[in-house]
Amino acid sequence: MSDKFKYLEELNQIQREAVEKTEGPVMVIAGPGSGKTRVLTFRIAHLIHLGIYPWNILALTFTNKAAKEMKERIEAQVGSNAQRVWMGTFHSIFARILRVEAHRLDFPNDFTIYDADDSKNLIKEVVASMNLDPKIYNAGTIRARISRAKSNLITPKLYAQTEELMQFDRMNKVPMTFQVYQKYYDRCIRAGAMDFDDLLLQMFRLLYTNPDNVRQKYQQLFKYVLVDEFQDTNHLQYEIIRLFLDYDESPNNICIVGDDAQSIYSFRGATIENILKFERDFQNVATFKLEQNYRSTTYIVDAANELILNNKKQIKKKIWTDQLGGSKIKLIKALTDREEGRKVSDQILEIKTRSHIKNNEIAILYRTNAQSRIFEEYLRNLNIPYRIYGGISFYQRKEVKDVLAYMRLTINPKDDEAFKRIVNYPKRGIGDKVIETLANHAESRNISLYEACFEAELTPRARTLINDFIRLIESIKEKNIETNAYETARYIVKSTHITEIIELEKTIEAQSRIENINALMNGIQEFVENDEFSLDEIAEKET
Repeated sequence: MSDKFKYLEELNQIQREAVEKTEGPVMVIAGPGSGKTRVLTFRIAHLIHLGIYPWNILALTFTNKAAKEMKERIEAQVGSNAQRVWMGTFHSIFARILRVEAHRLDFPNDFTIYDADDSKNLIKEVVASMNLDPKIYNAGTIRARISRAKSNLITPKLYAQTEELMQFDRMNKVPMTFQVYQKYYDRCIRAGAMDFDDLLLQMFRLLYTNPDNVRQKYQQLFKYVLVDEFQDTNHLQYEIIRLFLDYDESPNNICIVGDDAQSIYSFRGATIENILKFERDFQNVATFKLEQNYRSTTYIVDAANELILNNKKQIKKKIWTDQLGGSKIKLIKALTDREEGRKVSDQILEIKTRSHIKNNEIAILYRTNAQSRIFEEYLRNLNIPYRIYGGISFYQRKEVKDVLAYMRLTINPKDDEAFKRIVNYPKRGIGDKVIETLANHAESRNISLYEACFEAELTPRARTLINDFIRLIESIKEKNIETNAYETARYIVKSTHITEIIELEKTIEAQSRIENINALMNGIQEFVENDEFSLDEIAEKET
């Protein structure tokens, strides 16, 4: 074997076959820990070693981190040529193309890209211009609806013609959603702006409408297409990929890598159907199954296989490992989440003491953010330090801090930070100018912001809004005198309508935030029942 191809010896047999099958449609089903990134990077390096120009290779990933890591690995094999491969996330690659071609779609090539906040602010302006109630036509909820529509190739015009969508909006008392979508869409075009979903939608539009044969231009450029984490693609992404390859003489040199058993982003529009129907959409697909796991021991792999067997839709595979032994999986039964937290924390303390395991060698995986609270409580009680990865500590989450801020101001009206956090949350029309007036008065009189609410000279409208806020806080104070901390906390959540406002967003993130509030309430109830905690002791948990 030529030294140029010596890297192939680093691969196992099935990995090598997947790398060397460069022509035609290829599907690599890669189980966890099976070396899929190695296959992708070696495949690209192999193409370049075979004489394929790097700029004729398109590699689509789902994160910038993955693209960066792959480029570094390819560069180790082929040198600086790796930098000339078209590699990046769907959004970054399509933005790069649209920067050249957007004028064909009546957008400027130097179009602005709106982030989530920009999109929400524009939707708020549209809602206001239509004299709609912003509480009903919540910007976050409407943005989620528009995003889902775009991911399914539904334009504003098609949205209005789709009875199922219109009926859903009528049932949810937002029948004008399609008009908000249309006006938002028009405003983006007028502003020469695209949001993140437009980077996909307008890319599809560019290839589908094919002005000046632009589709043929990119079909000839991208002679080899590779897609990582294919199970996470949505309908729109899949259709764009097909347009890159949909022509009579196409050799369909596409390689997809993914695992149907690892599809977890359906809430973002990802559909497992894409990977399941790939063999139907492309003829003579060569399928390679990476079934050897290099990361885990037999106990872990066997347990995973047993669970995956229950999936109704799947591509059959049998993950295996030659890493024998290891610790067996121990199943702990717990009747409550508190019992679970106690047992897990006690076991951590035991293995730390008995086996001298370091803290950074122990991990707790939980399904939802709200579950971290219980574990945090027990770890704190045992003086075991911990760090939250992929999120923030339970008591530092916004919705939790919001509820705790109401508690803090209730027990300490001089708490200016708590005041500033909640005086206009949920939104009640108290703007920055009013708060500035209160701050100036508080400074001149050397009193708290809440005390300034009673004295400061305000406009009639501002005075009405501030008086409403005062009545709310005073009613919480009275409730706290009459009852326990849990009932007071319940009253705060109910009287501020925090959960109702979050629910209107109808997103996965919103559901998680509501779960966090519910977890906080459950925790307060347990504190009261077991320890007779007062409101001030609970409010201090934020710090």
